[in-house]
Amino acid sequence: MRIAMFTETFLPSTDGIVTRLRATLNYLEQEGHEVLMFAPSGAPAKYASATIVGIPAMPFILYPEKRYALPLPRIGRAIKRFQPDLIHAVNPAFLGLGGIYYAWRYHLPLIASYHTNVPAYARHYKLNFLEPALWWYFRTLHNRADINLATSRATMNELEKQGFLNLGLWERGVDVELFQQAKRSTEMRRRLAPKAGPNDPVLLYVGRLASEKNIERIRPCLDEFPDLHLAIVGDGPYRRDLEQIFAGTNAHFTGYMHGAELAEAYASADAFLFPSTTETLGLVLFEAMATGLPVLAADSPPTREVLENGRAGFIFDSSSDTAMIECVRQLLTDDERRRAIQQRGLEIAKTLDWEGPSRQLLEHYEAVCKAHKLVPRPVQSGTR
Repeated sequence: MRIAMFTETFLPSTDGIVTRLRATLNYLEQEGHEVLMFAPSGAPAKYASATIVGIPAMPFILYPEKRYALPLPRIGRAIKRFQPDLIHAVNPAFLGLGGIYYAWRYHLPLIASYHTNVPAYARHYKLNFLEPALWWYFRTLHNRADINLATSRATMNELEKQGFLNLGLWERGVDVELFQQAKRSTEMRRRLAPKAGPNDPVLLYVGRLASEKNIERIRPCLDEFPDLHLAIVGDGPYRRDLEQIFAGTNAHFTGYMHGAELAEAYASADAFLFPSTTETLGLVLFEAMATGLPVLAADSPPTREVLENGRAGFIFDSSSDTAMIECVRQLLTDDERRRAIQQRGLEIAKTLDWEGPSRQLLEHYEAVCKAHKLVPRPVQSGTR
């Protein structure tokens, strides 16, 4: 099968979308499929079996580290040469418009996947008046697709309420082998929390440093528990503000970590704290669970889904500092519940390697081709 993908973000960026795409491309290569990916410039020319066409990009005003590209005529020429069986628009917003247009122009099956809850960002930035317009925009784009994929049932329910059609699920995944094999390291622990004593608890946050992630809400916990340390792994436009907010506390900023280094960071902390309520899934929660870390997370529909309404993690009211502090207190003092949460997290993570979600996506591809009465090209011989 030949698949043309359009994505608003890819390497060298680091986020949940890129993690999912990398796992997907590796699987599609293993299964013998060809991919032509259009992504903002700066990405490698090849990844797995994918040829990547970089499109000139510019910084987005809200996130200078994020670069967004607009469709150019060269895309149409590349599509015509490649002759894809279908088009997949990943999180269409800017560049993804090209995928939607060329699917229409060449009468190709179109799949769109929804990964970022941008309308919720509008609420966070006190731009509530933009929320209806944003929902209209994304609904208009997605409803051109044969299938609209959501990455959690909670998100799928929200999209259904907002009038999105032809909904399907593209489930969660994690690199189980990488994270479950990670070992606790004294050296890594010193990197995460240079001031921590051998018995001081270390909380971990992993992700992009942006205002809507609510990372500053963790500060009262550090004020309440003098021996508590916070390691903030990641980077982004809000880092300078956060460094000022956490000045004088036991918080330490490490910048981005990747691969085995990141897995070791998870394994070397004592708990994972996730204050964001704007995620459509939160892959970092599964990474933490796979390394055996107990998770504390702000309440939201996707978080309740991931943490099984509290069975697999501590859940707190995101609007209450007192609730977060009490959650941390339970983590530190309730050994029985903490162990139960760790055990359930490990049980869940064992079932979440990327092969399942990637195979599920391939089944969606095959379904839209069948609906269009198209016969996809056979996979390359000898690759299965």
